[in-house]
Amino acid sequence: MNIIKKILILEDEKLNSDRIQRLMLKIRPDIEIAGVLTSVKKTVDWLSENECPDLIMMDIQLADGLSFEVFNLADVKCPVIFTTAYDEYAVKAFKYNSIDYLLKPIEQEELEAAIKKFENSIQKSQQQYPLIQQLLNHIQPKEYRTRFFLAYRDSYRKINVEDIAFFYSHMNITYANLINGEKIVVPQTLETLEQELEPKNFFRINRQYIVHVNSIEKVHNFFNGKLKLKVKNHDDEDIIVSRTKAPLFKTWLDY
Repeated sequence: MNIIKKILILEDEKLNSDRIQRLMLKIRPDIEIAGVLTSVKKTVDWLSENECPDLIMMDIQLADGLSFEVFNLADVKCPVIFTTAYDEYAVKAFKYNSIDYLLKPIEQEELEAAIKKFENSIQKSQQQYPLIQQLLNHIQPKEYRTRFFLAYRDSYRKINVEDIAFFYSHMNITYANLINGEKIVVPQTLETLEQELEPKNFFRINRQYIVHVNSIEKVHNFFNGKLKLKVKNHDDEDIIVSRTKAPLFKTWLDY
């Protein structure tokens, strides 16, 4: 069974991107090419609107700079195969989500070996995960956060999670927006909150927002398959469910 279903290609030279697509489809004929991007900016924009693919083929030198900058500007959760005409960035590349580092021109045998390396590691972890997870659940059932104890002005304040309409991240600062309209800074990132909050009550609708189910008053269709939410006491907020999250969001609300 092929693990890689969808890949994203970052390459600013058309001859190289065409070669990667040709080789990838030869190795995995049923694979989907999610897109071919040529710059850091376009990549960051794409990742903000789409779920990470199974794999990214990432040229190090893009039209507007080094692709390492993508990791500073976007949440890249999927593995990466770096490609470059030079070997000077090899050490730095492996500090990121790198599973391999291929020098151009890319050969089919090298690309296939990198893909198999990735798929073997995934298969091994999938085989081990169910038993480990069962043991962990038996030893210590998952407990989710029920409140926050936060510094507030010259004192402290306790905030119950059921009083929070949504969490919002802006300029690396996370805010808890309360149902009564108040807003307070919390120290956690949205990634951390995703792990700490009860998933039946909270849903991450895009890179900037996590919403509470009880705060949602209406859901409207939006352009390009997205959804727009009306949240209690926050009529001024444009809260958009990304196109890729919309089907999961509908299922979550209907559960």
